[in-house]
Amino acid sequence: PYLAEARAILAAAPIIDGHNDLPWVLRGAASGDAEAAAVVDPRGPDTDLDRLRAGHVGGQVWSVYVPSALDTDTAVRQQLEQIDIARRMIEANPGALELALSADDIDAAREAGRVASLLGIEGAHSMANSLALLRDYYRLGVRSVGLTHFHSTDWADSATGERTSEGLSPLGEAFIREMNRLGMIVDLAHTSAETIDDVMAVSTAPVIVSHTATYALVPHDRNLTDASLQAIATHGGVIMVCFIPPFVSNEVREWQEGMMPLLKDAKSEADWVAISTAYVEAHGTPGRATISDVADHIEHVVRVAGIGHVGIGADFYGAKADYELVEGLEDVSRYPELFAELLRRGWDRESLEKLSRGNFLRVMRAVESRRDGPR
Repeated sequence: PYLAEARAILAAAPIIDGHNDLPWVLRGAASGDAEAAAVVDPRGPDTDLDRLRAGHVGGQVWSVYVPSALDTDTAVRQQLEQIDIARRMIEANPGALELALSADDIDAAREAGRVASLLGIEGAHSMANSLALLRDYYRLGVRSVGLTHFHSTDWADSATGERTSEGLSPLGEAFIREMNRLGMIVDLAHTSAETIDDVMAVSTAPVIVSHTATYALVPHDRNLTDASLQAIATHGGVIMVCFIPPFVSNEVREWQEGMMPLLKDAKSEADWVAISTAYVEAHGTPGRATISDVADHIEHVVRVAGIGHVGIGADFYGAKADYELVEGLEDVSRYPELFAELLRRGWDRESLEKLSRGNFLRVMRAVESRRDGPR
């Protein structure tokens, strides 16, 4: 009965998910060849058009990720290629996907029965310290930018990188102001606590954290402390909880601790697979993270930050091995199972609608209301 009710709620208020790496998965399936990426019928181990429909996904931020270990010139080239892959994927599937450049576009896609498709940069290393490139990416359709990834940039510190700016540098402050002016969402996933604090002091618009979990439950470097949750909520932002096992399960986090420093310098999907395979051969595999683990993190965000400041950013990235997947949330068709678990815990429809899409839309409209137009 909970699953049937969850599906009914999501049919009326379809999910807006903050992070999915399908464009990078398509590139990896083509051995890194951006031209050969299969965009006409986009399929990954966890994401395809049929499963998006089954999961009641109404909006998706497609990550146009490139590794932060790349040199600057390669990062910029691959960034443009990833934007191209994502846009070709959307254009090749007009009956299922629709490019969304605004909150109104998300609503229009919903009315048309399509998945509103936003583009999100993951790690501003591909900006090459250039505000002009930021504006160019906006013109190409990018509507959110994560400031860092595994490595820090020259102007913002990563949660897992060398601390070079003690948060944001003056150039970082200029990037935040320009993102506010453009109406581009600031994404604080992967950033350090100091960077979060500095962004809160500079940004005139609320922010998102597109894929994360809570440090109080699982003390992973990528997870947010209660202080950061409260600061983001006070500023009107949204914390989007992910389905990544080492972020939501202490058992998996402890098992993977030795792998993370190795993955940090991966420059391709092939590098990632080779590192992961060798680590499993040496260390075996952990137990599985569960739907209950994910629900625990969502409820912790609500306890600390409030129901108006939580969302979903699953971070599906083409994982195939069981230990890389939350049991019961293995692909994009499974969102109703998570919402059924929250119904079982006593959540009401209004709260679930805020979680599924309402909170993200509120932030996007607030960001748009503060822009003064691109140059």
